[in-house]
Amino acid sequence: MAEARHSEALRLSNIRHFIAFRVCFNARFYYPIFAVLFLDFGLSLEQFALLNAVWAATIVLLEVPSGALADIIGRRRLLVGAAALMVAEMTLLCLAPRGNPTLLFAFFLANRILSGAAEAAASGADEALAYDTLKNAGCAQDWGMVLERQIRYQAIGFMAAMTIGAAVYDPDLINRLLVWCGAALRVDQGMTLRFPLYLTLIMALATLYQAVAMQETPIEPGPAGPTATKPPATLREAFSVTFQAGRWILQTRFALLVILAGLLFDHLIRLVITLNSQYFREIALPEAAFGVIAAGLSLLGVLLPRWARRMADHCSPPVNFAALVVVTTLGLVGTALFIPYWGLVPLVLLYGVMVFKQFFTSHYLNRMTSSAQRATVLSFKGLSYNLAYGLVGIIYALALAALRQAGETSPDRAQTYVFRLSFEALPWYFLVVVALFAVYAYRRRPDREPPDAA
Repeated sequence: MAEARHSEALRLSNIRHFIAFRVCFNARFYYPIFAVLFLDFGLSLEQFALLNAVWAATIVLLEVPSGALADIIGRRRLLVGAAALMVAEMTLLCLAPRGNPTLLFAFFLANRILSGAAEAAASGADEALAYDTLKNAGCAQDWGMVLERQIRYQAIGFMAAMTIGAAVYDPDLINRLLVWCGAALRVDQGMTLRFPLYLTLIMALATLYQAVAMQETPIEPGPAGPTATKPPATLREAFSVTFQAGRWILQTRFALLVILAGLLFDHLIRLVITLNSQYFREIALPEAAFGVIAAGLSLLGVLLPRWARRMADHCSPPVNFAALVVVTTLGLVGTALFIPYWGLVPLVLLYGVMVFKQFFTSHYLNRMTSSAQRATVLSFKGLSYNLAYGLVGIIYALALAALRQAGETSPDRAQTYVFRLSFEALPWYFLVVVALFAVYAYRRRPDREPPDAA
């Protein structure tokens, strides 16, 4: 009986398009060579850091207002806008000129702003639309199963994008394939550096198709929230919805604790993941294997969601939180040791924690949030995660800059020194913030686990 109900949920049009939207939106073929791509176009390392800061700032500024707009004008409209922004950002990169540093930086700056806006617009709106589709069909209890499938398929798409993106970027590999095929054509780095971008542009068009194919769901009125039959239409009312959702989070202890708990894991592990190529070098892994390793780590998203669903269904939130704390501590301590080759094992633990964290936060928040403010609440979650991640990144950059200005060592040695020092400090920092969170959670603990949202 349960299998038949699950099958019915997956046959819902919006659910299929939601999963496909997530897969296409996140399958970016340039991710395995992200930093190298920017530098090969002709940008400096400082410009690369500045562009990433602009990207993060754009997400932080637009994350919550975009969630409020989704709850007001409709989630489908915002998803179509997010997909259109993705098409625009990838078109800019595909057309970015080389040889003119000023014009090149302008193209990449516009790309980072559009990319951040697309991330902010999609964040929360797609999940809210999918969850309300299940709720209106009487299948809200199947959200865990849908989330499991979504994470699994997204991991498969990401893994394929990482492998293919790294392969098509390598002119030597492409030329060997051309020779094997008997073709006379040869390519160089100037040509292949755009190949991952062209492939991602195709995925952007597929993302737009999935967004257009979705259907809007009625938004039930919540406490002081908008309704589907009479939506407000002004930015003033959008910020009013944002304020109401923020106040609801602060007053709903369990929701606030879920967001804060997820933040503890997210900002630290995302920092490690962002720096994983440098970590690979420190543990003596060959650079040629970076793309394959990253793709292999993405495989965790295929294997772990079912375990996460079982834990969410059968274990209490404190038990699940404690399990993630233990695994994260082991992973951070292991990475801080920089064990050649075997240092990949603790990194696997941290990647696994991210899969469980994503599942748990979505499972708990969607279950207790009303339809009228679902996208806004999910956007608050995204805002807090990106803000914490951005602050950690700024601290890291400032530490590197301070060492360089002090002239204590060469730039390369300073970067390695700060990198190792930061990884050695992460376990202690994590344990301190977990202890502070535990004290706060005990003082703010809910009297009981909140019921499902009406």
